[in-house]
Amino acid sequence: MYGSPLTSNARKLLLLGSGELGKEVALEAQRLGIETIAVDRYDHAPAMQVAHRSYTTDMLDGSAIRRIIDRERPDFIVPEIEAIATETLVELEKEGHRVIPTARAARLTMDREGIRRLAAETLRLPTASYRFADSLDELRLAAAELGFPCVIKPIMSSSGKGQSVCRSEAELDSCWNYAMEGGRAKKQRIIVEGFVTFESEITLLTVRSVSGTAYCPPIGHVQKDGDYIESWQPHEMTEQQIAQAEAIALKITNELGGYGIYGVELFITQEGVLFSEVSPRPHDTGMVTMATQDLSEFALHVRAVLGFPIPSIRLLSPGASHTLKADRDAADFRIGGIEEALSVPNTQVRIFGKPETKPGRRMAVALSTAASAEQARDTAGRAAQALYIEYNPK
Repeated sequence: MYGSPLTSNARKLLLLGSGELGKEVALEAQRLGIETIAVDRYDHAPAMQVAHRSYTTDMLDGSAIRRIIDRERPDFIVPEIEAIATETLVELEKEGHRVIPTARAARLTMDREGIRRLAAETLRLPTASYRFADSLDELRLAAAELGFPCVIKPIMSSSGKGQSVCRSEAELDSCWNYAMEGGRAKKQRIIVEGFVTFESEITLLTVRSVSGTAYCPPIGHVQKDGDYIESWQPHEMTEQQIAQAEAIALKITNELGGYGIYGVELFITQEGVLFSEVSPRPHDTGMVTMATQDLSEFALHVRAVLGFPIPSIRLLSPGASHTLKADRDAADFRIGGIEEALSVPNTQVRIFGKPETKPGRRMAVALSTAASAEQARDTAGRAAQALYIEYNPK
């Protein structure tokens, strides 16, 4: 039984990370009567605008995170970004706090080395070949072993920051520098992956709850510089491919444990399905589920976190999402074209409300449904093209 928010009987959910995904989690939690607290590294983050209370702090400062937790005493601590002081989360969990899905899952998935070694070396899941490097010289050796092109990523980053495809030895210096700039930790370590020739890349949203493990229909997506541009659901796959994808997702999520939604990223190749990455939280490509499913990924996440049953997941319609991204830094801007975007049939627009733009930062998304995923991709793309950002308006 739950009391009302802001009363002594309230159940509290604290978000560590308060972007557009955290905003939707906060709203879904509030629909079930939960008091929400939003925490992020900058003021006026999207979830802060809808939460009951908010805090701004350095998310990698464990002492600062602990002070907020000690003050709020939340029933659920929900990490919504990778760059968090995860060792503090491990300590808090040992002290009896509920970290979603688990502190270990948050720690391992924050670190590309940890999750890749777990998947490939412990669980023996099929992955791309890989090496790790702590210096430019080690990167040169790794690239020579794996060959060109290869993919270079910081051990820790978000939304594809610092990720690049290196196509020749001449590009190694610039790729190294880009990874150093895009990483969110003080470590300089990077992962170097052999380039995978894939037919498609998908997200398989996997939900662990009191009802067991369930899967959303696969979501296809297109990425640029490691960050998604558009996604669609369902993505066409054979029964064999779906079975392989679900088997991989089941194995990795069982190992990580806890309740909540996992975004399992996979490559579909001619040789089979390969594991890529996993996020222990709603996935950016899964925003499409706000238009396509009876329960969005955010509603599923909150239900699972709170211990409520999830009897079924229904796809109501094929659909697609397409993002609007900024191309420069600005604190003074406006988003236009909303009327034109909403004139596209069966389309919704979500404006995230971020206080500043940065190059490549997602500022809004168009969501469309149609008779097929391909048709929805077309309409979502047209709606997103109608949106625009006006910088420094007079």
